[in-house]
Amino acid sequence: MRGAAYVVAAIAAVGIMLVIAKGPSEESSTNAPTSTISTPAENLETLTLSVPEMHCQFACFPKVKETLEQVATVDAVELAEQKEEGVLDNKQVIVKYKSGFDLDEALGLLADAGYGETELVQ
Repeated sequence: MRGAAYVVAAIAAVGIMLVIAKGPSEESSTNAPTSTISTPAENLETLTLSVPEMHCQFACFPKVKETLEQVATVDAVELAEQKEEGVLDNKQVIVKYKSGFDLDEALGLLADAGYGETELVQ
């Protein structure tokens, strides 16, 4: 009896794996509604800020990102590429923004958050 239960369980497991591996069927993917709402990248500009008081990727960077995203025209904030993974050796952030971005407002918000030495790199 126990052997039959194992066989049924094994067959069920193989069936589940096949369904997962197959993914969504063509019929369901062609009938699915699509969303094309996005901000065209060509309308965004980019600048780099040096943030010397940013000491880590895990607490400081999220605070800098959250602070900059308070500016209505900021679309995204990314940490600049680091030389070594897990080590903050390049204390710069890349800001993608829309037209009307006010650098002085952003720098003021960062100063209020404790990052007063932040300056424009490019």
